Amino acid sequence: MSNTSKTALVTGATRGIGFETVRQLAQTGVHTLLAGRDRAKAVEAALKLQAEGLPVEAIVLDVTDTASIAAAADEVAKKYGHLDILVNNAGILRDEQGKKISEQTLQAWRETFDTNVFGLIAVTQSFLPLLHKSPAGRIVNVSSLLGSMTLHSDPSSPIYDFKIPAYNVSKSAVNAWTVQLAYELRDSKVKVNTIHPGYVKTDMNAGEGEIDVPDGAKTSVALALIDDAGPNGSYRYLDNVLPW
Repeated sequence: MSNTSKTALVTGATRGIGFETVRQLAQTGVHTLLAGRDRAKAVEAALKLQAEGLPVEAIVLDVTDTASIAAAADEVAKKYGHLDILVNNAGILRDEQGKKISEQTLQAWRETFDTNVFGLIAVTQSFLPLLHKSPAGRIVNVSSLLGSMTLHSDPSSPIYDFKIPAYNVSKSAVNAWTVQLAYELRDSKVKVNTIHPGYVKTDMNAGEGEIDVPDGAKTSVALALIDDAGPNGSYRYLDNVLPW
């Protein structure tokens, strides 16, 4: 299946890693839907990429709003009849710096999970029927190395002291959901994987990352474009398989 015949949708794509993921997918010829909560921002972002000659289209999708998700899925169904690639990129960080792990508010936990976990699952559930209509459906869940329970339990690991509890646990849940969904999809043409983008310089961390945004999009794009021999149910960063 050629890339030019594929349609992709990327959530949380008006800026940062999501925006760059749209750009890189579109650069390969994939018609890519740039999804954002705010229509004006989504259109503005899509126009920037269209000005580069890329096949990009704006679509409104708020991952915390079931009506918005349903409307987006209905729009894709009517226009394209299927979806080849879903990149669940939307995510937030609500933990408060300076507070202990046990002091993070329940509100912060709820808001984090509403977007990072429940929103991701809701979007996947709504678009899965369209992905099953693709000859090679692909789902990429954007997680983080901070979701690795193995590394968080290892005092010698680079993230051992990097405890942002609500965010970290939400990404562990994304990983667990990926494993469960991969089991369901094991005999289908749809594959699902979860990725660590790297420690990327974004607005979320006030630009304190180690790699630039274009590098942060590479793993999502690579897993979105895998062939039939590619992995299902894996947790990766570039060519590296990460410990759960």
